Amino acid sequence: MSYIVSCCSTVDLKKEHLEKLNVSYICFHYFLDGKEYADDLGQTISFKEFYNKLRNGADSKTSMISVGEYEEYFTKLLESGKDVLHISLSSGVSGSYRSALTAADLVKEKFPNQKIYVIDSLAASSGYGLLIDTVCQKRDEGMSIDELKLWVEDNKLKLHHWFFSSDLTFFVKGGRVSKISGMIGGVFEICPLMNVSNIGKLIPRAKIRTKKKVIVETVNRMLEHAQNGKDYDKKVYMCQSDCIDDANEVKALVEKQFKKIDGDVLINDIGTVIGSHSGPGTVALFFWGDERVD
Repeated sequence: MSYIVSCCSTVDLKKEHLEKLNVSYICFHYFLDGKEYADDLGQTISFKEFYNKLRNGADSKTSMISVGEYEEYFTKLLESGKDVLHISLSSGVSGSYRSALTAADLVKEKFPNQKIYVIDSLAASSGYGLLIDTVCQKRDEGMSIDELKLWVEDNKLKLHHWFFSSDLTFFVKGGRVSKISGMIGGVFEICPLMNVSNIGKLIPRAKIRTKKKVIVETVNRMLEHAQNGKDYDKKVYMCQSDCIDDANEVKALVEKQFKKIDGDVLINDIGTVIGSHSGPGTVALFFWGDERVD
């Protein structure tokens, strides 16, 4: 290959998956009760341990990647002699895209004969991961770095993210759900159905009472938006934050409704950075569909 595909750890795929795809990645950081850790795909602290700590009251804060870290990372990639296509976490949830852009401008001066492109994915978690997986497929099919850059820009808004949480504690803490809505949600078993908008932000779309109903409605959104409807034949990714039984219910319903999916529905763990904001109890569904317009 004449170029390197690169991303951030917030793709929420397994380390082995990224290695199989031959993707380079750089890790975000988070602080757990004041101690700093790398968001290293569950290598240092298992996801089970991480979410148990959150349930027991641990305080978790996240830290985006600095310009200097990106500059060092990009320099090492370009020293290989290859061009770099870096796809970042959505600018709607993190300032990392801007940091990566600034770093790319700095390293271009050192490597004037090589290309480095930084693209805002407008995606997050394993939706971002599904984008990276598809990008690698296009790379392996022979797309040049310039062709692939255009493909990503033309298609990234066709990637849908639908998710819900049965525990709104961390959404309230992060300001994504109001305290009043969180309190009412707890009393009346309301599970907000949310998605990622066309500017890459997390948006509540519906207030649905009971987890059973929100699971059905999540899959209904796929029925509404998936490419080719029930004949959808691309990959489907999911992720969950220590609530695998809920995720398996969504998976079973998806596989019942969509018979032509490319392989099994893949369930990943929500990583420590995204999970610091979602907390435990979140399930997300990702697929290719019509273009996100709001």
